[in-house]
Amino acid sequence: MDSFAFFYFLYRMSSDSKYFKRGVSSSKEDVHSAIQFLDKGLFPKSFCKVIPDFLDNDPEKCLIMHADGAGTKSSLAYIYWKETGDMDVWKGIAQDAIVMNTDDLLCSGLSTGFLLSSTIGRNKHRIPGEIISAVIEGTEAFCENLRSNGVEIYLTGGETADVGDLVQTIIVDSSIIAKGNRKDIINNSNISSGDVIVSFSSFGQSKYESKYNSGIGSNGLTSARHDLFNESYGQKYPESYDKENLTNEIAYTGNFKVTDTPFSGLEDLGKLILSPTRTYLPVGKAILESHRDKIHGMIHCSGGGQTKCLHFIEDLHVIKNNLPAPPPIFNLIHSTTGTSFKEMYAVFNMGYRLEIYTDEKTALSIIKIASEFGIDASITGYCEKWQGKKLTLNSPEGLIEYS
Repeated sequence: MDSFAFFYFLYRMSSDSKYFKRGVSSSKEDVHSAIQFLDKGLFPKSFCKVIPDFLDNDPEKCLIMHADGAGTKSSLAYIYWKETGDMDVWKGIAQDAIVMNTDDLLCSGLSTGFLLSSTIGRNKHRIPGEIISAVIEGTEAFCENLRSNGVEIYLTGGETADVGDLVQTIIVDSSIIAKGNRKDIINNSNISSGDVIVSFSSFGQSKYESKYNSGIGSNGLTSARHDLFNESYGQKYPESYDKENLTNEIAYTGNFKVTDTPFSGLEDLGKLILSPTRTYLPVGKAILESHRDKIHGMIHCSGGGQTKCLHFIEDLHVIKNNLPAPPPIFNLIHSTTGTSFKEMYAVFNMGYRLEIYTDEKTALSIIKIASEFGIDASITGYCEKWQGKKLTLNSPEGLIEYS
């Protein structure tokens, strides 16, 4: 177990980490420990594992296969559907399961040419065929949206398994395979002292989105659901959570109904939390086409939130001293739960889910490209030499350090 994983193991064991008590780890220290001796591929610091092109044995090509999913966000979709009958939330879950793959691949430098397979595990007694249809339709609709924005991606099939003995409601996962040029891979080992960080907002409404996005993505949803929504959902839908292991102190401890509207002019809270995870593929593709050779690293701030970069740096201090204020959804979580910002920045993306490491001149050009897609981006920090690895970021509570 490396020093970062060990630090987080101790941190998650601490009494103030509700996330750990709920059976979730943003840093997945036990997983990292389990895989630490596995081969890391052609570019060990690339965001995804890159392997040789053994299909055609082309020494200039490489392959990446990736698997991920919507996680526990589907549990909230289940509650929202039961409460309102709204089927659209399932189309959003389909997008979540795809984006958690595609945008990881983007951070390795691949922005098009994806073959997608979908895997659904359901409890048939609770999840009818109409939900399966909505997920599949949502998958194809999102792929079509990406294709209309210049990203080639095709659904090749998948599997729907009835696993009621294992799954109480539904799990929606995807896997993607793509081929790339080895020379085009973004290798985070190139992140170095003097680099600046460009962070891209995960909230608002980009030009390729149909409505406002809260920015929460698909990470930290276990905490968001239990922190915001009230105990009646645990009583009404015990299948929506781990009733055996989650006590009343940490299960559905909030004050809100899914149909409450805490923000003027925005959708109800359930829909805001269920905002489909924004993809950065269209804007990322344009950036790579213009500035690939100037990009030293790309980080998808998913599991681990703003601390994700610590998995990819060596002998560096990453200083995020200009992070904009979190968007409304995260301020609501903080104000209603009292969760420390130190924990929140390690669990949630806090409104900025993609970051690029480059020089300052290129950064300004990248920011301009992002604005053309309706996405706010800004220089949020820089890197300096350090013995070991360290992250310092500004928060509404002041500076926070992770090492």
